[in-house]
Amino acid sequence: MQENCIFCKMGSGEMSGDFVYRDDEVFIIRDIRPRARVHLLVIPTRHLQVITDLGEDNQSVVWAMFRAAREAVQQEGVAESGYRQIMNCGQDGGQEIPHLHIMGGTRLRGLGLR
Repeated sequence: MQENCIFCKMGSGEMSGDFVYRDDEVFIIRDIRPRARVHLLVIPTRHLQVITDLGEDNQSVVWAMFRAAREAVQQEGVAESGYRQIMNCGQDGGQEIPHLHIMGGTRLRGLGLR
């Protein structure tokens, strides 16, 4: 856990959030600035900055993120109508925080590429 990481604090229970899902490896919260009717963040409980931080010793985190996402889209009612999963990596990739976005509940347009 990183002391100044808001998500580490949420994962440890030190700080609250609008939790949709939680297990030992990941948790899902609602985005505080949603860009779709359903906008969730899937966050590992381990402090991982970017996907390139993942190695053999923590590869189960990726599966845990997608497993939790699958459950969340069912729960949120967007599994059948469709949703988008996005993992931004690095500054040029638009990453602000380490997480997997799930967006749905409305027709999503392009990815905003220039």
